[in-house]
Amino acid sequence: MKSLIILLLALVSFSLSCSRAQRAPLADTQAVAQREGRVAQTEPVKTESYGDKSQPVSLTQLDKSGETTEAEDRKIIRNAEITIEVPSTTDAQHQVTSIAETHGGFVVTSEAKQRESNDPAQRTLDIKLVVRVPSNQFGRAFDEIKKLAGNTPSENVTSQDVTEDFIDLEARIKTQKALEVQFLEIMRGANKISDALEVQRQIAEVRTDIEKLEGRKRFLENRSSLSTINVNIQAPKPVISVTETGFRQSLREAVSDSISLASDLVLFFTRFLIMMVPVTMFVLLPSALVLRYLFRRAKRMRLAQALATPAAE
Repeated sequence: MKSLIILLLALVSFSLSCSRAQRAPLADTQAVAQREGRVAQTEPVKTESYGDKSQPVSLTQLDKSGETTEAEDRKIIRNAEITIEVPSTTDAQHQVTSIAETHGGFVVTSEAKQRESNDPAQRTLDIKLVVRVPSNQFGRAFDEIKKLAGNTPSENVTSQDVTEDFIDLEARIKTQKALEVQFLEIMRGANKISDALEVQRQIAEVRTDIEKLEGRKRFLENRSSLSTINVNIQAPKPVISVTETGFRQSLREAVSDSISLASDLVLFFTRFLIMMVPVTMFVLLPSALVLRYLFRRAKRMRLAQALATPAAE
């Protein structure tokens, strides 16, 4: 009995010594790993390169590159509206179209309207263009369009970050697709026709929601990948010269106004007389002859009645 107890105690002591021996190398390994991690944070990380040259890259640079990649993945809708004044609106239209095509864009709409003016020389065309270019070429295209103008009466640039909306749409689409898979599994296990029809109705609603979310996602992708620039092209407006006022200028204006009034009166009476000639010939003269005939006839009838009354008496 004593020998059995001694044997058990020997086995227990042997197992404890083995476990301590295993823990000691593991602790040493962890300590070494922690030391190496600390050294890696302080020392630059060397990248492999061809030849003998190597370029050190620090962890700060890696963080910056990660931030740059994250900034490039953001969904930003950029819109701009600019009004430019140029000597020739048609030439500027061709130049704006060429700029858009050079930067990988295109012209969506083009509208031309003639400016109203009493002077034929001032009846120029005002052109409105809607241009879409890739978002990474938005700044360059906008600057080149702006350089075409001799004068820029107005310009407006807006940006809208829709990254959160885009991520939210992706999450909702994944959720709806997972829900659709669950409904399909339930539909396969449905034993009653009513249950199958109900599940099919739920699947149709889920697919409708998925299509709406995917349509909104495509819209945001399109609007963020292609920026919109509204370009209003117009000719410079004529400059109105302002003259100094004085007694002589007022006197000249009064004489000019009186001459203009006299000429207007002469023209009025001349036109009136010319207009009254056919009216007199075809309306007034026949009317006067008819009235004269009726007046004489009435006078003769009264005279005949006066002569007939004494003869009867």
